Amino acid sequence: MEKKHPRYDLWTKDALIKRIKILETESDLLRSGGQKQEDVDGKLIESGASAPAPGLPPEKKKAKRKVDPSKYSTRLVAFKLAYLGKRYGGFEFAAQAHMPTIEEELWKAFVKACLIFPEHPGQVDWDEWEYSKCGRTDRGVSAFGQVIAVRVRSNRPLPRKGLAETEDRGNPEGEEPGQDKIPAETVEENRTFDDFTEELPYCKILNGLLPADIRVLAWCPTTPADFSARHDCKERQYRYFFTQPAFAPLPEDIENPDTVKTTKVKGGWLDIDAMQKAAKKFEGLHDFRNFCKVDPGKLNINFERRVLESEIVEVKDADTALPYLDGDEFRPPPGSSYGPPESSQKLPLVYYFHVRGTAFLWHQIRFMVSVIFMVGQGLEDPSIIDRLLDIEAEPRRPNYQLAEEVPLVLWDCVFPREDRPENAVKWVYLGEENPHYQHGITGLVNQMWGCWRERKIDELLSNQLLNLISQTDTTLRLDSRARPHVPISIRAFEGGNRERLVGKYQPMLQKKRLPTPQEAFDQEARRKGYADAAERREALSKKKAEAIAAAQQPPPEVARLHEDE
Repeated sequence: MEKKHPRYDLWTKDALIKRIKILETESDLLRSGGQKQEDVDGKLIESGASAPAPGLPPEKKKAKRKVDPSKYSTRLVAFKLAYLGKRYGGFEFAAQAHMPTIEEELWKAFVKACLIFPEHPGQVDWDEWEYSKCGRTDRGVSAFGQVIAVRVRSNRPLPRKGLAETEDRGNPEGEEPGQDKIPAETVEENRTFDDFTEELPYCKILNGLLPADIRVLAWCPTTPADFSARHDCKERQYRYFFTQPAFAPLPEDIENPDTVKTTKVKGGWLDIDAMQKAAKKFEGLHDFRNFCKVDPGKLNINFERRVLESEIVEVKDADTALPYLDGDEFRPPPGSSYGPPESSQKLPLVYYFHVRGTAFLWHQIRFMVSVIFMVGQGLEDPSIIDRLLDIEAEPRRPNYQLAEEVPLVLWDCVFPREDRPENAVKWVYLGEENPHYQHGITGLVNQMWGCWRERKIDELLSNQLLNLISQTDTTLRLDSRARPHVPISIRAFEGGNRERLVGKYQPMLQKKRLPTPQEAFDQEARRKGYADAAERREALSKKKAEAIAAAQQPPPEVARLHEDE
């Protein structure tokens, strides 16, 4: 059998570094003339390494324990994952990425735990393990309900194969000689296997190997044999978090009156009611080509998506008070409809944009959020949503800014699809089988507490510092040259940590238009040497048909046998 060469373009960063170090060692050895020493057992020692002292036994290296995959059965298991995506380059593995990916970290954990046995452990290739994933989150995006399915090693007993013989019992009365042997056939284990007392603790094992910001929350002991995390998903739920106010408001006395005239909402604050009205317009079946990034390589994409629910929700009990925001000079004008409720509730408030749907287009949620933020700042009317959903009126997407990625979370993935009820997933969450896995010293809660507290202390310290510096009396104006107002400019909120100065705001319908999807497809086709997208589509269909025909055609030797019959 021809040896398969490793695909270095699919290797993880750690595996490539290890390989480079090995090659450097071999190169140094060759440059030194290949001088090698032998230890007392005749084993080779590389140049530069010290031989054992005379009279002393050679150092024994601890043999690395290997797991024989032939001694274990396997099973398809669905896992529910959570991860904080800020320091990752997305979910999908990409060898050219400058940041680690979630799939790369998962691969390393599954390999190190000997749950899968790839020929090249450093090469990320899930194809042999019936792998599927529900969502493909982008760089910086988090997930609290991501789902994958993988065929992994199991403690389930293997079927007993071969000739099963009984002990020599002589020749009991009534039996012919030779009847003490059972015919060679597969004998299945009849005893019941307990998934909780006998199976590998998959979640606990993986959480011990994964980074602290990637956790396995649950597994499904009854994963259907043909389960697909992607195709069996009924709906996906996303949440995009933001604060009220969204960025630091200016004191009223230094706000530029000309800027104030251009918007109905005080800078930094959001009109939640208007945002709620805009969000509801997304519900139902619509063509979302004006709310996504078009991939010119996907010729047969359908831009219609069904949104089941879309709304703005306040997060309760998320107080991190900034008392200075209670000052009248920072708050919206008295009686304004978008101000915070008149209560003892501390500012800032926390909200999220909640959306449920069967599937979403590339960057669709972040484009939807971006337009909702424009509405919330009084820069656009909620009716702009209706206009952009009307592809006859607006066949080309206006070139508006995409919302930041970090506040977005893939909140949950719901199974099964209504037409495949047999592929339901019954999750067993970490701690339900053993409470120590949840609250023990090495339990999930204790692990996540450390992750949370690190960030909470950062938040508390920055909170105290912000409150401290905001107490300065800016009304003194000791510098007579100080401008009376800030320069004229709209401060636009796009989901990031700070606002963006945009000067004079250009209304959505006056912005530059991008090419239509068909124009983008044609441009990509011409770049690849085709006349247009139709010709490229026809060529790809022909190649696909030829590949299917070749796969169905029997090997030449079999074909000759049929001809001779």
